[in-house]
Amino acid sequence: MRVARSKWFLPVFAVSLGVVIFAAQWIGGDPVGGLVSFAILAGFGALVLVGGRSETVRGLRGDGRDERFRQIDLAATAIAGLVVIGVIIVAFVVEVARGHSGSPYTWLGAIAGLAYLAAVIVLRLRG
Repeated sequence: MRVARSKWFLPVFAVSLGVVIFAAQWIGGDPVGGLVSFAILAGFGALVLVGGRSETVRGLRGDGRDERFRQIDLAATAIAGLVVIGVIIVAFVVEVARGHSGSPYTWLGAIAGLAYLAAVIVLRLRG
């Protein structure tokens, strides 16, 4: 896990993702949207790289992590997951109410449910 703790990991990942999204949007016929996406991700990467005095930024990039930040990260991840699952459920219901199949929300919800079930089983067996 040493790579993930480098102060360079998150900024390089953000810029790399920006390049991938730019290429995808360009291929899809929206190069201007791709440039905007790249600029947002590159800006985030730069902010994380130079925002070293902030405890939050240091925690995000991996060089300020302690037990407290790991707990914050775990809670934030759980909250984000609940929000995304809630949005998937609402989107599925809206699509079904419109007379559509509910796809792709059916698959996203199924994956979320199976991932949760697998995580509970694995964590239960480990502890």
